[in-house]
Amino acid sequence: MKKKDLVRVFVKGGILSTGDFLKIINTAQKLGSDYIHLGSRQDILFPVLEKHRDSLEETFAKINTDFQSNHFTHQNIVSSYVALEVMPHRVWLVPHVFHHILDSITIKPKYRVNIVDPLQSMVPLFTGNINFIASKQDNYWYLYLRFKSNNNQPVAYSKIIYGYELNKVVELISGMNVDEEGIPMEEIFAAIDQLDLTKQNPLEELQYPKTNFPYYEGLNREPGGTYWLGLYWRSNKFAINILKDICQRCLDTNVGRVSLTPWKSFIVQGIREEHLIGWDKLMGKSGMNLRHSSLELNWHLPVLHDECMELKNYLVRALDQQDISTSGLTFTIKPNDDMYLFTSVVIEFDEKSEESERSYNILYSTDFNPNSGEYHSYVEGVRREILPALLIELSHMYYEQLEETPVPTKTKTIPEKKVDRFQCSSCQTIYDEKYGDEAFDIKPGTTFDHLPDDYVCPTCGEPKASYKKI
Repeated sequence: MKKKDLVRVFVKGGILSTGDFLKIINTAQKLGSDYIHLGSRQDILFPVLEKHRDSLEETFAKINTDFQSNHFTHQNIVSSYVALEVMPHRVWLVPHVFHHILDSITIKPKYRVNIVDPLQSMVPLFTGNINFIASKQDNYWYLYLRFKSNNNQPVAYSKIIYGYELNKVVELISGMNVDEEGIPMEEIFAAIDQLDLTKQNPLEELQYPKTNFPYYEGLNREPGGTYWLGLYWRSNKFAINILKDICQRCLDTNVGRVSLTPWKSFIVQGIREEHLIGWDKLMGKSGMNLRHSSLELNWHLPVLHDECMELKNYLVRALDQQDISTSGLTFTIKPNDDMYLFTSVVIEFDEKSEESERSYNILYSTDFNPNSGEYHSYVEGVRREILPALLIELSHMYYEQLEETPVPTKTKTIPEKKVDRFQCSSCQTIYDEKYGDEAFDIKPGTTFDHLPDDYVCPTCGEPKASYKKI
């Protein structure tokens, strides 16, 4: 099976209603597929050797969803919606904001578009060509462009843009041939300046988060008291018969949506506690393993690449036998240059080697944070059997460079000395011990008792004895 044999379903933002998910997998089964794949841009792919165009168009028109086959000419829009209630997020970035922004983008983007919260680490920030990153300011977004013409380095626009107008930026850039014509970033930003947009100056520069990749598999409690279920298949072949049972269980228990991750997995959110036993029974009956090692959940591989899959399985087994922790790290196996990197470690096929005598290069991102967009060579041209030991070395480097956030020490506060005030009975002038009396060279902090006996009111001249404490 080749990529050209796949039907690609664009799940905008990775958000999918349970009913639509069921219709998609029923269509895939009707056209002869026993399984689906999940793509790294939160899309769905399934193999169909004989594509019945009418059946595909009828299904996807009913659920208002785009699809392509044979040739992929536009891109799915990625969002961090999947991380809501799973990881920290901006207080203002709630589901309806995501939906409103995604619904406003009505064109089929020619370029990759990301709509991402920087507080989470499940969905990388800069895998798009057009990257909108949530700021601290309510529904205002940073814009970072990343194109080959700028060496794939993210470049920031000077303003932050109101969320419900992001579609104007997507439409503008989609009408340009950026890489083909080598259009410089300055020219694109100048064109954005001419758009009728609501913009502000950012309060601060975007702070790249320290990546803390979550263990997302299995049943986990949400902050609101419900549960979410993370599902991962080792082969990235999600059996349609099992998926149909999962969708039906969602429909029977009023779970309205699933969310796709960039890690070829998906999350079911909003499971109520009284339904947990039923979910356990379904997982057991289906033979679903919900306890894969964290070593397995954080890999990015191209779809339908048997050599990459075989190498990943070999490395996972080898590292697991060593009882090595890779928690927090993410990995890519890169067979060619046609991949956007978004992990902390990359195992790259050495272009000078043949499959029969394959050798590999290892890269790692600055501070092991893939959001930096910078990668450094660790080793080049090494054989497969050496890779596990080198990855163990890299994991040690990663943990050594981690720094704890210092806890501020509590300083003992010394209570202020109590001071009294006294008022002249005749003219109501106040003597405040805190300030003294500058007219008579009485220093601040001088108590009333220490005033000289001949002290008189500076306003009316009454003696000290006429003052009363207030």
